[in-house]
Parts: sequence; structure tokens; C-alpha cells
Amino acid sequence: MSAGPSAPAAPVVGRVLVVDDEEGVRTFLAESLERAGHEVTQVADGAAAVRAVREEPFDVVLTDLRMPGTDGMVVVRTVRTEQPDVEVIVLTAFGDVTTAVEAMKLGAFDYLEKPVSGPAAIRALVAAALDRRTKLAAAAPVELAKTTRLTFGAPAMTPVVDALARVARTAATVLLQGESGTGKEVAARLLHETSPRAAKPFIALNCAVLTEELLESELFGHEKGAFTGAQAQRRGRIELADGGTFFLDEVGELKPSLQAKLLRVLEERSFERLGGSTSIKVDVRWVAATNRDLRAMAREGTFREDLYHRLAVFPIRLPPLRERVADIVPLAESLLAQLASAAGRATVPRLDDGAKERLATASWPGNVRELRNVLERATILADGPTITVAQLWMEGETAGSVEEPRADAGPETSSLADLERETIARTLVTVGGNRRVAAAKLGIGLRTLYEKLKRYGIN
Repeated sequence: MSAGPSAPAAPVVGRVLVVDDEEGVRTFLAESLERAGHEVTQVADGAAAVRAVREEPFDVVLTDLRMPGTDGMVVVRTVRTEQPDVEVIVLTAFGDVTTAVEAMKLGAFDYLEKPVSGPAAIRALVAAALDRRTKLAAAAPVELAKTTRLTFGAPAMTPVVDALARVARTAATVLLQGESGTGKEVAARLLHETSPRAAKPFIALNCAVLTEELLESELFGHEKGAFTGAQAQRRGRIELADGGTFFLDEVGELKPSLQAKLLRVLEERSFERLGGSTSIKVDVRWVAATNRDLRAMAREGTFREDLYHRLAVFPIRLPPLRERVADIVPLAESLLAQLASAAGRATVPRLDDGAKERLATASWPGNVRELRNVLERATILADGPTITVAQLWMEGETAGSVEEPRADAGPETSSLADLERETIARTLVTVGGNRRVAAAKLGIGLRTLYEKLKRYGIN
């Protein structure tokens, strides 16, 4: 005896926040959704919606765009920041679709024009939003083990790890903010690897290292003959990132002309190669990073305010290393293991107690990048398997400011100037005399290296 037809799957129900200043519309929407089994919370203005989103979890937010005071765009931005995995549907008056499209560019799921045709339309849209939210959540389980690349348990990093885990499941644009060397690219890669786009490309570009002309070509690519030397067509990095994540580092260094072109890509999700006229569509998840205050730059007029709002849909601040004291020693030990592996060493140098205390109490203006440079210099200076205070030369320290603790009155420890001279000389030898590479390994600028070579008489 054959089994009868299987029962249809029960519709997904969820917690819905309805935001509208018109009581009649608000009541109609709430009743339509409650009859479909959803749990509905009603609020009459944007300010109340912002408070609700910050205090209660929701699955879908249904908000009017035009409201007195705090409008629907603020509600959309708040949801993207506070609950990035929540889907947002916006309601807009007839003829005001442009604003609704703007909301969708900020991450809204869809829009519905007023007057709503009937309960079926709103139920179908909410059901589709819930379905998408469920699929995204299932597609990107966060691999918590990967967070050790960022932190070893420092309390200051808990909100960062949590925010990355939540936003990774969405398509929201992320702005990583923090001092140089705090690990913004590591955070960007972690975000990509725990997102539904993990199998697609992760493409990075640093805006601070290229001229404006080269940067434009790197971003958009070029056609053959677009400029002198363009002997063949070349795809840009945005095009190469299609389907994946594009990481734009040091975005605050973009010149105004490129800011305008980048804004257009974010708005239209398309561009043309240099010298070309064919529009190329791309599906890219944008992550930007900066060590500058883009909001202040926008106020001053040096960074486009509209571009800032496009990039800062979901801002995350990475705290400096001095605020992450619990991370410093275990992070140093992890970096030493990486350095040993890269150098092909069989054993990993260990830090003695004095060295650990020195690392934990340093101010680290250069953050993780400076810590790595200090450790790399220390491995060069160390005479055995143990790193002591004497080998921890910090940038900016004066000669003799740090000495190895001694129990006897033995020979004086070499001055830091001597250690610096020796470190520079050894590094130059290891890189075959390439001064640019040596400066990068030492963690100093090329001009600073030349000054030190002249001061110490190193050829």
C-alpha cells in the first residue's frame, strides 16, 4: 500500500518588527502577519524602532521610509549594525522608489509600495525574507577556531569576534577601523572565510601603495591601447573578485576622482574598464579598512560623505594591542612559531619571563605589525633558543634604555645603538643588499633606513 502525498512543509514564522507612523497602516500590517502565525511588535516611529532593535532580537523588520524625526533609512542602518543577520523590508509611497532602492543598497531585502495591495503580498514578502535568512544562516557556520588568528581571549576583542561572526553571514558592506597594524586584513580574510562566499575569490588592494593612475588600472582593468604601454586587455581586481570579497585597504587614501568612481561601482554594481565602453556587472561583497577618521574627513570635505555612508554600513573597530594585554604574550609565541617555520628552523625560540613582562608592558604604537618586527629582530639577535630582554629592541628607544637583568657585575650589555647597527647590517646581508626589502623587514621607512645607514657608516 503506497503512502499518500506528504504534507506541505509548515511555513516559517518569525519575530517581526513593524514600524509605521500611520496607525491604520501599522495595524493592517500587524494583523496580516499575526494571522500567518508571526509574532509582531509594533512601534510608531523610527526612534522607537532603533530602541527596539537594540534591545530585542527580531527576524524581519518592516519599516516605512518617510516618517517624521528618525526616518526609515536610519532604521535600516541601525539594523545593519545591531542585528546584521536580520532582513529588512521597506515600505515606500508611490513615486518614491528611488529612496527604497537606496535602502536596498544599504542592505535592505526588498521594498513594497504603498498602498499595499493586500495581506497576501506582505505575507509572501516576509516569508521570502525569512527563507533567505534561514538559508544564509545554514550556509555559513562560523568556524570559531579561526578567531585565534585575531585574539587569544582578550576581553577587548570579544565584541569584534562577535560582530565578525554575525556580519559574515550577510552581504552587508563592512568598514574595519583601527590603528595601523591592528590586524584589519586578518579580520577581512576571516570574514570572507566564514561567509557564504568562502569558496569564491578574496581579492585585496592597498590604496596607499600605488599612484592614482596605477590604482585606477588595478581596480577597473583596461582595454588594449587605453594608454601608453597598454599592449593587451587586462581584467581589474574588482572583476577578479566577482562572486567573492573585495578588500580595499587604506581606503582613506583614495583621491577624490577615484572616490567618485568607486561610489558608482557600489551604487550600480557595474563599471567599465579604462578605455572601454562595455558595462561589466559584478557581484562583490565589499570590505574596506582605514586607520583614518573617515567621518571627520567627510565633514572636512576630503572624503565623500555619500561614499562614507556606502562603506560604513557595518563598522567594526579593532582595538590597538595596548588594549589587548591578555593577547600579547600568546600572540608573540604564535608569531615566533610562524617566523621559525618561514625560516625553516626546527625549534621555536622561547621567551623568558623578563621578555614576556617587557612585551606585556610595552605601548606598541605599531600594534601587531610592530610586535612581529620586534620578534623577528630578536630571533636574529638571540644567541640561543631563548629570547631575553636584551634582544627586544623597540623602535624609538634610546641607547641603553633596556638592559638584561644581571645577578652579578659582569660585562656591560651592548647598547641598543650597537644592537641596532648589528641588526641592520645582518638584515642587509640576508636580503642581498636590497635596501627596500631590508626596510620592510625591519619595519621602518626607506628614508629612515638611509638615515641609519649614514649614521652608522654602513655601506
